[in-house]
Amino acid sequence: MWVLSASGCRRLGAAGSLAVAVGGWAAGTLPVRGGWGLWEPRGSAVTLAGALLAYLGLTVLVAAWWRYGVLLARGVRDGVLTTLAWWTAPLLLAPPLYSKDVYSYIAQGAMVLEGHDVYGGGPSVLGPGDLGADAAASVGGHWTDTPAPYGPAFLVLAQLVVRLTGGEIVPAVLGMRLLALGALALIVWAVRGLGGGRGGPDGALWLAALNPLLLIHVVGGMHNDGLMIGLMLAGVLLAVRGRWVLGCVLVGLAMMVKSPAAVALLFIGVTVARRDGGARGLAKGLVLPGLVAGAVAAVATVLAGTGFGWLRTQSVAGTIHTALSVSSDLGLGLGLLLGDDPDPVKAAVQNLGLLAAVVLILVLAWRAWRGALDPVLGLGLSLVALVALSPMVQPWYLLWGTAVVAAVAWRERAGQLLAVLSAALVYETALDGRTPWYGFVVAGAVLLAGLVWMRREPWPGGRERAGAREGADPVGSGR
Repeated sequence: MWVLSASGCRRLGAAGSLAVAVGGWAAGTLPVRGGWGLWEPRGSAVTLAGALLAYLGLTVLVAAWWRYGVLLARGVRDGVLTTLAWWTAPLLLAPPLYSKDVYSYIAQGAMVLEGHDVYGGGPSVLGPGDLGADAAASVGGHWTDTPAPYGPAFLVLAQLVVRLTGGEIVPAVLGMRLLALGALALIVWAVRGLGGGRGGPDGALWLAALNPLLLIHVVGGMHNDGLMIGLMLAGVLLAVRGRWVLGCVLVGLAMMVKSPAAVALLFIGVTVARRDGGARGLAKGLVLPGLVAGAVAAVATVLAGTGFGWLRTQSVAGTIHTALSVSSDLGLGLGLLLGDDPDPVKAAVQNLGLLAAVVLILVLAWRAWRGALDPVLGLGLSLVALVALSPMVQPWYLLWGTAVVAAVAWRERAGQLLAVLSAALVYETALDGRTPWYGFVVAGAVLLAGLVWMRREPWPGGRERAGAREGADPVGSGR
């Protein structure tokens, strides 16, 4: 049947992506003002029609993506980069989709230009006559008075976009989308360079770059997580190729976008220690990557002129409760059971979650150093663990570890599980950035169906390996 072929999936996915983009013009995260008559609400009936069209398009895109991955797992060869171009193109001129975060980015860039302390206050400090005032008015309620949790490297880029566009909403959003496309290109380059492990780079790109979770939240929503992932993966690739100093420089820049990229330094250190061997190699791996990245962070902060306030704002996101955070949900529930004020109990459980994540990361690093686990796969699994146990979790955070795991082990059970989670989490957020109850219901249904499918239909060729490893570590031993 034509529609089930690789070329059919390419066209079907492009149609789904186009439906999401068209729906976004009516029901996306449209600005409060400054949309130039292009990105503006057009009545409740049109908004509802746009939301339904986008919902249908997203489902078509997910179905096409999944079928495409099955074909690649079966050994079908196809132009994955061509497919990526087809699926990305419809999103390029769309308004912001599934999130209002891009308005925060623009407003924070404007704050720097206007001389405000971006780590001391939120976008609400921008007055009506200031650059970025329209963007500030469109920022989501949680973030209006919240200091920036991002590093100075990203704020320099946001500042550049605002300077070049005058802070006008439409061109500024499109400027941020260009940055997202640059991040996507970095991810593609690094994933291809790392080779994809068993199954090759085409399948790795399927999970890392063609992933609908990435398309709608990095290209459509322009989340800066894409830039962090791209810089981090590029640094890891250089380290694997022996250029670990330059790799640590890139990881240092990734940290100056979002701090979780720092986990990569541990596994670059493991790679260096294993390559050099002995006590000298171990000392070198444990110390030097951190020193290089720390120097990059210090220089970037001084050159950006934004100050070192980012050191104290890394925890601000944790003050916002998200239903995907297991530790926050558990802590809140226990706190309500044990007393009138749940906050102390919630904070304690959140801290225990982070402690558990640190322990898991150290265990994975130990296994990588002993040669029982590919260091790149260890990094990917560590980032997944960090997200799962963090006090604040958004759907697109799963991409941190998914892109790394995809680069070396997309056909392993871990890769297949991450694909199922990605397919489920695309439904958690509505086109206008809200998180409605029905999104969780649909995500749960997709997750359950995916887990059942995983059990019955492991990736072709993986059944024998699964049987051979029965009783062993379920994540495998790497490439």
